[in-house]
Amino acid sequence: MAPAPSPRPDPAPAPVTVVGIGADGWDGLPAASQQALLNAQVLVGGARQLALLPQRCPGERVEWPSPLRPAVPGILAARSGRRIAVLASGDPMFYGIGRALTEVLGEDGGRLVVLPYPSSVSYACARLGWPVEDTEVVTLVGRPTARLTAALHDRRRLLVLSAGAATPAEVAVHLDGHGFGASRIRVLEQLGGERENITDGNAATWPHPPGDPLNVIAVDCRRTPGAPRTGAVPGLPDEAYEHDGQLTKRHVRAATLGALAPAPGELLWDIGGGSGSIAIEWMRTHPSCRAITVERDPVRGERIARNAARLGVPALRVVTGAAPDALAGLPAPDAVFVGGGLTAPGLLDACWEALPDGGRLVANTVTLESEALLADRYRRHGGDLVRLAVAQAVPVGGFTGWRQAMPVTQWAVEKNPYPLPVPGEDR
Repeated sequence: MAPAPSPRPDPAPAPVTVVGIGADGWDGLPAASQQALLNAQVLVGGARQLALLPQRCPGERVEWPSPLRPAVPGILAARSGRRIAVLASGDPMFYGIGRALTEVLGEDGGRLVVLPYPSSVSYACARLGWPVEDTEVVTLVGRPTARLTAALHDRRRLLVLSAGAATPAEVAVHLDGHGFGASRIRVLEQLGGERENITDGNAATWPHPPGDPLNVIAVDCRRTPGAPRTGAVPGLPDEAYEHDGQLTKRHVRAATLGALAPAPGELLWDIGGGSGSIAIEWMRTHPSCRAITVERDPVRGERIARNAARLGVPALRVVTGAAPDALAGLPAPDAVFVGGGLTAPGLLDACWEALPDGGRLVANTVTLESEALLADRYRRHGGDLVRLAVAQAVPVGGFTGWRQAMPVTQWAVEKNPYPLPVPGEDR
């Protein structure tokens, strides 16, 4: 009797093709993109994008719902086995649907084929004569205008990806309110299409009514003389923060961020947030840096959120509660800063346990009781134990003298499964 044939493996799922399309529609597409759309059995996209396709594209047309991202897995799964083409504006992998598709289908494995088109940034830089590599891009699509603040520096060029027709006026108001009213704004509409148009103006006196919702905003940043300056490195002026005295002062803050050593994509726990200055300046070092600040006083928690929005990092997460209990359930940090509550039972242990190998912990204190705790941890785990002292020149009668601030004791350590011996320790 012949053996039964082995079951045939399930065929690999048909790849999903994502096709970038511009304002010039079908006629602007290369032949490969046109052929992919003609061959597709399902065409998925926004209403505006689907309307750009000719009727000879025979596939079933599926319009994205709102909100879009949660719907992606279901729409793809319901049409599994059919040839699916997804339409995207410009380059699908630049703030486009390509990211959501890779999260569902994976980056590897051949399940996603991407046929890009020039992005709005490429078009805008071509029209303006700006080198792409020297132009910073900020997206306000689905994000608050406050995100723009961290990118505002004198004589920088920004391209702002607009959320709609009202965005240019909102950007102008934001620039004017943050000391950049002298900035030149140009709004580039329908780039690459027959209705391409550019409007020009000044942030402080922006004269134009809402125009086409498909637009990109170019900003030549100019700081108004006398406006507060917020640099790109840690150590912003103390006056940049709303606070009630619970503020890590400027020079100590700069030293603390240096010890924390933020890197792109990393997450900070800022415990005893006060005004939020450490978490805020951690996030300002790179757009992908994340932070959670834990503050037990709800009034201060609200103040931290206001400071974060005003200084361009509205995504800062504020947890109201007392540590260590408030740390339960938080995502694991790459670094921890303890600026208050060091004597709370179990706090340092909880922070140490939460850190992965290679994670950093920095703790500051001005009290003898907390200093004794840090000295003990230094003996056990190593690291650096330093005292930071800052004095400021002040009038003394008709002369000038030094006023000494309270010295700050700082322990900074990297978690290492094989810690080096502490200098001076018995071996």
